[in-house]
Amino acid sequence: MTPRSWLFVPADAPAKIAKAQGAGADALILDLEDSVALARKDDARAITAATLAAPRSGPALWVRINPLGSGLALADLAAVMRAGPAGIVLPKAESGADVVMLAHYLDALEAAAGLPPGQTSILPIATETPASVFNLGTYAQAGARLAGLTWGAEDLPAAIGATASRNPDGGLNDLCRLARSLCLAGAASANVPAIETVYPDFRDEAGLRAYAASGRREGFCAMLAIHPAQVPVINEVMTPSPAELAHAARVVEIFAANPGAGVVALDGKMLDLPHLKQARKTLALARKEGDPH
Repeated sequence: MTPRSWLFVPADAPAKIAKAQGAGADALILDLEDSVALARKDDARAITAATLAAPRSGPALWVRINPLGSGLALADLAAVMRAGPAGIVLPKAESGADVVMLAHYLDALEAAAGLPPGQTSILPIATETPASVFNLGTYAQAGARLAGLTWGAEDLPAAIGATASRNPDGGLNDLCRLARSLCLAGAASANVPAIETVYPDFRDEAGLRAYAASGRREGFCAMLAIHPAQVPVINEVMTPSPAELAHAARVVEIFAANPGAGVVALDGKMLDLPHLKQARKTLALARKEGDPH
């Protein structure tokens, strides 16, 4: 099942990793990329491998490697794959072809480590370069390891020379809104979950709640976090309420009671097959709780 909350933590900071493991996130992303200075990469790899190998319970442990074109990604993978991470977060992915390339590396590394083939999933951050925005429809051919699709609102504006990702009113700029929408469409095309990007102001709980709720309304079923304080809000917002679940169950029941019907009536409203599809998605979200892996 797709985690609701994905919490980033610097991979070279054991104290922060320990704190993050108790934050209640469904998945922890041990970050070897942006939050680790070049001189600390080797230390971060060793700490990540030890964290993965240690006896534990709690969140699924993922690793964000450095980009495939950085010259650092293969060293990252070689250091951590023997310990069996739940998945790899791939930054600056430009298309589904990057996921296929990473999958080939994982095939070899799983075999070398004696791990079950295909057990390591891949989550690409799919909007961080200008070229990537044009390729969000290519992930349908990315293969079985693809666990979802997420996007980023920082690297892309920087790459085109924008001074900020948000407008003075706090809303995303046009390019970021486009990338976000195409991420949703690309994930749906690939039949994988869409995962909302981080909300950068970790002190602004009201803003986080509003942003996460907007994302869920628009089709995201999970969200990235940059601070443990954000996790409870994300988990709450990304979990359907009892009222939502009750309504979804009624929608499914009424269609089941009218097999072959394209349209049914419920509480004075006409419902058709897209409503049934949405109801089933809502019930599926509820079944994630308690099974973050």
